[in-house]
Amino acid sequence: MRKNPLGRTGLEVSELCLGSMTWGTQTSANDAFRQIDTALEYGVNIIDTAEMYPTNPLLKKTQGDTERIIGQWVAKSGRRDQVLLATKASGAGHQNVRDGAPISSKTIRMAVDSSLKSLRTDYIDLYQLHWPNRGSYMFRQNWTFDATGQDKAEVIDHMGDVLQAVQALVDAGKIRHFGLSNESAWGTAQWLRISEDQGLPRVVSIQNEYSLLCRLFDLDLAELAHNENVGLLAFSPVATGLLSGKYAPDTVPEGSRRSFSDDLGGRITPHVWPAVDGYLAVARKHGLHPVQMALAWCSTRPFMASAIFGATTQPQLETALQAVELRLSDEVLADIQQVYRTYPMPI
Repeated sequence: MRKNPLGRTGLEVSELCLGSMTWGTQTSANDAFRQIDTALEYGVNIIDTAEMYPTNPLLKKTQGDTERIIGQWVAKSGRRDQVLLATKASGAGHQNVRDGAPISSKTIRMAVDSSLKSLRTDYIDLYQLHWPNRGSYMFRQNWTFDATGQDKAEVIDHMGDVLQAVQALVDAGKIRHFGLSNESAWGTAQWLRISEDQGLPRVVSIQNEYSLLCRLFDLDLAELAHNENVGLLAFSPVATGLLSGKYAPDTVPEGSRRSFSDDLGGRITPHVWPAVDGYLAVARKHGLHPVQMALAWCSTRPFMASAIFGATTQPQLETALQAVELRLSDEVLADIQQVYRTYPMPI
């Protein structure tokens, strides 16, 4: 499996990253263990999780179970040194974690200690902020996003406070590197500026949604990623299963993500089905599996560090992992571009 630089860290991450958000609800612990072992056999070297997982559904009683499952695998396998662990701190509004407290130097320290205990490890390779305190335009909020209520001085003070805490955690050996999630170009630029001005830990990655159906990253963030060496960790690269072809307007497979979220977090709109059909037609035309095409396409993007994929079953996992053997031809890429120009923002 090909590997890409993780920012300026000197580390390299596999082009596919194993996502874990269903472990503990849709996926059992034993199945999760098998997924990790299989992914490592294919060359995956990074697992992404979060303190708020599992999802589908998000419940107070299961919050943190995904990290604990990974911790069980770490203790059982003895293979901690073979994998990079990336996790995320929850922030304002998510009541299942710290009663919805916003991210701060205090909550970061609490969150890291809790995750270390759950993951049964002495250090976290990549520690990420799940979303900004000031809000985000991810998750379909781009349609109504309004930054005019932000207080710039307050935002900058908050970032400096958090980076001071991150520095202390790095010095203590609890985390190695720092990343963002659901961030904007302006926000990422401020984190970078403050870290450089004050000699504090530098952002190495940003985890945002990115797929054939969601390409907000392609413009300002892509430029920032290139010039500042901040790699994208793309979540939902198969658009929560829409690009697999398993869904249709009146088709909801039992136990699928859509059986828990009917509109897949706002992704299902009247515009999405023609776009999905267009990409599925490209896959059929060239004899490709649509999931593998979607993942292989992500790997062609110049700012990509790793595409985070998840699977609820072993066959789904192995299908996705086989995408690393696929290299898309110029003809396939041209057909994909034509669909994109026809349906540029379907979700």
